Amino acid sequence: MRALAAVLALLMATAAAAQDAQPEWPDFDGGLVDACLAEQAGEDARPESCIGVAADPCINTPGTYSTAGTTYCLGQELDHWDGLLNGAYQAVMTEAEATDAEMAELGSAAPAQAPLLREMQRSWVAYRDAACDYERSRWGGGSGGGPASVQCALTLTARQYLWLRDYQGNGQ
Repeated sequence: MRALAAVLALLMATAAAAQDAQPEWPDFDGGLVDACLAEQAGEDARPESCIGVAADPCINTPGTYSTAGTTYCLGQELDHWDGLLNGAYQAVMTEAEATDAEMAELGSAAPAQAPLLREMQRSWVAYRDAACDYERSRWGGGSGGGPASVQCALTLTARQYLWLRDYQGNGQ
């Protein structure tokens, strides 16, 4: 029993030391994405150029240029785009539900938008996950697979947001 207690104490001390050894990651500025998107409005807009705009300076901060640092920075930007995507999805869903109600009141035989939007988004999530699993596999188990997978999810999530954003306010 004492041996088990000693092993547990050693494991806890090792875990605490490892936790203390974690680098201080830089503050992440998702506002860079928002500012870029605001700049990319209008006729010659290239909103896809905003993908990575916040992760890049984070990655190039001293102390984060590593696999772990790159993964952290990409993950932070992924989280930001995912928040934007969730907001756009909710807005489009609200509009789809309103359109469905209006069409039902008119007696329209048009297919309901809300269930199709929901199914499309679920299918997209499955596609994104499969595509990024494949991207990770291309690294043959190497340490670059993690950042590559997160970069994949970031890019696809941002593109899905941009695609859904274009439906907002269109009412169709």
